[in-house]
Amino acid sequence: MRDYIIMTDSCCDLSQQEVEELDLTVLPLSFTIEGKTLLNTPDHADMSPEEFFAKIAAGADCTTAAVNVGQFTDAMEKVLQEGKDILCVCFSSALSTTYQSACIAAEDLREKYPEAKILVIDSLSASRGQGMLLYRAVRERREKNLTIDELDAYVRSIIQSQCHWFIVDDLNHLKRGGRVSAAAAFLGTMLSIKPVLHVDEEGRLIPMEKAKGRAKSIRALLEHMKATAIEPEKQVIFISHGDAPEEAEGLAQMVRDTFGCKEVRVGNIGPVIGAHSGPGTIALFFVGSPR
Repeated sequence: MRDYIIMTDSCCDLSQQEVEELDLTVLPLSFTIEGKTLLNTPDHADMSPEEFFAKIAAGADCTTAAVNVGQFTDAMEKVLQEGKDILCVCFSSALSTTYQSACIAAEDLREKYPEAKILVIDSLSASRGQGMLLYRAVRERREKNLTIDELDAYVRSIIQSQCHWFIVDDLNHLKRGGRVSAAAAFLGTMLSIKPVLHVDEEGRLIPMEKAKGRAKSIRALLEHMKATAIEPEKQVIFISHGDAPEEAEGLAQMVRDTFGCKEVRVGNIGPVIGAHSGPGTIALFFVGSPR
């Protein structure tokens, strides 16, 4: 049986340490700020999240770019030349063309390497929700020594149990990136309310409700977990934040106290996700039903 690697993109917002722990191959998306195009790598070598969010808060504009077909082709071909197969788990296709690029590259390479398996999955997930999916995949692979086909089936079977709930400080960042409507953004700004959003079953960002003030909006994340989490005490919970470490840690402690979760993993939102969500974003990811 051929060995295989798990490939993904940097919208998973896993740290360099987590990437190494999970033995992932991560292709970086890019972002352009103040006239410079930089890579959103797990080690944040080009720009730290703290520096990035400070620039955004000061009014800097930022555009982002998906991993393109050529970048996927180059990365995949290196793996195939080593005689290994590839399971590639990509950022939600509703939010980026990264998944489509991976599919095109895989299709081209299958003709050149007919003996190889290149399986591409649309995670329908984002940020550390995508990271949590990868964490669950690697844990299952290691515990059960799964083949690439078995792991492919497992990942596809758990995608709809991935719950993403998050708050943003300002909807205008999502509006600029075309991720929510102008009307929704305008309403949020006018009433100085904090929108609570989730990622739906098609991988889209959907504003769900409005909370008055920051503390209530963070509390709303916990309430959604109470409503839909399945056996939360047995889960590894993921949280991401846009340069709001104290509030993220506060939410993590609330999750531990409420559900008795033994492990809550808190990490940074990288520049590519952060360009659209803005500073002050906090996201909570857990396994539940419905999504």
